[in-house]
Amino acid sequence: MKKDIHPKNYRLVAFKDMSNGTTFISRSTVATKETIEIDGVEYPLVKLEISNTSHPFYTGKMKLVDTAGRVDKFMNRYKNHLEKKNK
Repeated sequence: MKKDIHPKNYRLVAFKDMSNGTTFISRSTVATKETIEIDGVEYPLVKLEISNTSHPFYTGKMKLVDTAGRVDKFMNRYKNHLEKKNK
């Protein structure tokens, strides 16, 4: 491996899915001011709107988390196309 090409702040970070409360730990360089304690160890915390534990593709459930109305905008924009496809 080449020296001095990787970021200096590469560390363990906790990612929390806010829709279902699932937390997982991975290595990252993401900047965050919040922290969380897991098993007596404090980790930087990154809050996610959706992860593999809540995404409909991975769970097989059609539970949609839409915080900005994006799904409604998409459905309205492509309503005619979707109706033609389903016929």
